[in-house]
Amino acid sequence: MDDYIRLDVSMKVTAVSIRRGGKRVWRGKCPSDPKLIADLIRKRAPSAKRVIFETGPLSVWFYHALRDEGLPAICIDARHAKAALDMAANKTDADDADGLAHLAEVGFYREVRVKGFDSMLTRTLVAARTRLVRICTELSNQIRGLMKTFGLVVPAGKGSTFEKNVRSLLVHHDGLSAIVLPMLEAWRGLRIRAAELGRQLVAGARQNQACRILMSIPGVGAITATSFATAVEDPNNFKNSRSVGAWLGLTTRRYQSGEVDYDGHISRRG
Repeated sequence: MDDYIRLDVSMKVTAVSIRRGGKRVWRGKCPSDPKLIADLIRKRAPSAKRVIFETGPLSVWFYHALRDEGLPAICIDARHAKAALDMAANKTDADDADGLAHLAEVGFYREVRVKGFDSMLTRTLVAARTRLVRICTELSNQIRGLMKTFGLVVPAGKGSTFEKNVRSLLVHHDGLSAIVLPMLEAWRGLRIRAAELGRQLVAGARQNQACRILMSIPGVGAITATSFATAVEDPNNFKNSRSVGAWLGLTTRRYQSGEVDYDGHISRRG
């Protein structure tokens, strides 16, 4: 007889519920380690049919790790799961696990596509580079603001020009130099690291056929091309180009009920 397993994953502990033949046969907790969870499932549920868990910070890792262990892991939409669990009188991790194990058994869930590790690694590179660039901008603006308080206006300029201008203005201001120069050194180090990640990003885009095609479009650079290519991942995941636009939140949504008819625009980032 098939076993249906639900995992309620948290950072430290995962609640596990196993159902068989319409009844719960085991419920417990396990450290949030896919290998330990896989060993537990093989022991308690040797005929695992579905192992479901919700989308979350650990979902990509759990999905691929459990799949590598040979388990039929399925990641489901957390919003869809929440709608089903809100009907329960009491909300605990154990009750959530029981409720979603039942959903796994009856097949009432919405599976989501989990990106591969390569795509997630590239998306992490884009995010890390973007964050460093933003921190550099914030830090340079902070330096400009601090110096302006003492009547030192840093001329317009970026990169090495900005650093040169700051140092020249601080020549005769020893007290302020002791405060601003450490910030300038931090800014310089972050700028170097951001440039290194940028070079990795460009090199990867040049080796990717999809990115090269996208970069042939005027105005599309390595960052935009890489972000789009890793988001779509496999074009076969979509029936047509309209589906891609809707998935990215670039199409309008219509809400109609009785005399209400509203067209609104959905904005989705990330």
